[in-house]
Amino acid sequence: MLYPYENLEDYTLPSLLKRSVALYSNKKVLSKVDQEPMTYTQFNENVHAMIELLKKNGIKKGDKVALLSENMPNWAVAYFAVTYFGGVIVPILPDFHPADVQHIIRHSEAKAVFVSQKYLQTIEELENSNIKFVIKLDDLTLIDDLTNHSYISKLTQKIVAKELPKPDEDDMAALLYTSGTTGHSKGVMLSHKNLVTNAMSAYKNVTVLPEDTFLSILPLAHTFECTVGMILPILHGCDIVYLDKTPTPNVLIKAFASVKPTMMLSVPLIIEKIYKNKILPKFTSSLLMKTVYKIPFIRKLLNKIAGKKLIATFGGRIKFFGIGGAALSPYVEKFLVEANFPYIVGYGLTETSPLIAGGRMGYPIKIGSTGLAMVGVEVQIKDPNPQNGEGEIITKSPSIMLGYYKDEQQTKEVIKEGWFYTGDLGYIDEDGYLFISGRSKNVIIGSSGENIYPEQIEAIINQNEAVLDSLVMEKDGKIIARIHLDYELIDTMFHAHNTPENEVRKKIAQYLENMRVEVNTQLSSFSKIQKFIEQIEPFVKTPTKKIKRYLYTE
Repeated sequence: MLYPYENLEDYTLPSLLKRSVALYSNKKVLSKVDQEPMTYTQFNENVHAMIELLKKNGIKKGDKVALLSENMPNWAVAYFAVTYFGGVIVPILPDFHPADVQHIIRHSEAKAVFVSQKYLQTIEELENSNIKFVIKLDDLTLIDDLTNHSYISKLTQKIVAKELPKPDEDDMAALLYTSGTTGHSKGVMLSHKNLVTNAMSAYKNVTVLPEDTFLSILPLAHTFECTVGMILPILHGCDIVYLDKTPTPNVLIKAFASVKPTMMLSVPLIIEKIYKNKILPKFTSSLLMKTVYKIPFIRKLLNKIAGKKLIATFGGRIKFFGIGGAALSPYVEKFLVEANFPYIVGYGLTETSPLIAGGRMGYPIKIGSTGLAMVGVEVQIKDPNPQNGEGEIITKSPSIMLGYYKDEQQTKEVIKEGWFYTGDLGYIDEDGYLFISGRSKNVIIGSSGENIYPEQIEAIINQNEAVLDSLVMEKDGKIIARIHLDYELIDTMFHAHNTPENEVRKKIAQYLENMRVEVNTQLSSFSKIQKFIEQIEPFVKTPTKKIKRYLYTE
């Protein structure tokens, strides 16, 4: 048996929910920080009451229903209600521009929308769509009139008695619109089997128990949080707690103390910020500390102490911290290893539901690797370079998407004979560990044909304490880097409050040049940077905090 889960009728979301309700009926499942949780039984009742409301208003198997909201317990109610009888949920990332949201609703041909109060205005401004009705997610009420905001049809908490249509494993369950770094938003069609098998494939990576508590901080409309942060814990009978505020450092610290999570997911930016802003300054506050921290034995000792304090900051119970969505900086990962922090790096794409590979608790860690292929997932390197084994990463599994919505041509370009072509370049070592070199679209070809990976150079630049972000690119045959600085730190370093502005500008220019020279000492001759350009405004990013590179190609 590929997955060790008994009493599951088939690989569909309703079967998964039925099993969990039967096994964990009175356990808590969904709540906000410091608020009363739903039990699995109450969750199931809410799902079925919502099914009744949807069906009364004409939603049937195959219909699309959009979902636009910040994270909250009712997000999961809407998700499972729509998919339970064969409807298709269309989760929309709240960070999307209103024009993008409206395009997605029109392109997906959604017939209804779940929307939170926070994003109601975006839906009010919607024109030329198929939307028949809108449900306010905060209290699960039907909005009778968007203009007057009068709410009707409160949920009745009544289980539907009559037989519901049953989705097949290969039916589309979710339609997700990606927010790629290349500027093209595509509708990814994921089936029930895609999502359920992907959630199940993680059982060898980490042991998840019914007593585990997940703290959810990433947007649920992103596949990583949806599959690994919602479907997976529901599969295992865990409880999930949502923040009711933006995850600022202060909000997170209070939530950690209250929730004491055992498991959570993050993008690299969060743990990198914690390291650079909270931990590293303590080790570099004086010349003596800076010198001592460079001694490997002492550095490891200090990192171990810092690791214990970090676990205490997370509430003291954290045993799994999943990192995905973008590359983790090697210098931060080195700290996490030496700090004995219980992290795992995962790799995947929306098109693969998302997990392709991941670290495994208790297995050796290789810094820079995204671990081993998930259970049931095959990974190969297409046309590997004979010298270093690098090539395009391709994968085959039950989690490969059905295709791109209304785009057969693009689907054919990425799915060939059952294999999904990721567009990422990498290699697999002798132990089966996968290493990602970078996106094939981002690769810069050197003067003698060498492959130069911007992401790897950016990881080196970003080690500098004054750098918030960097972007490496080619311009007129030269490699340049745009640098966005931490201006609060820069002001302190150069005493900006009592120094003429032109003097400060000169110091910044010299600082950038010194940094460029220092970074080049760590690079091969063919990948040296010719120029650092100051990026005054923060880079525009995707919801998973990756820079939208296409905006900076000119």
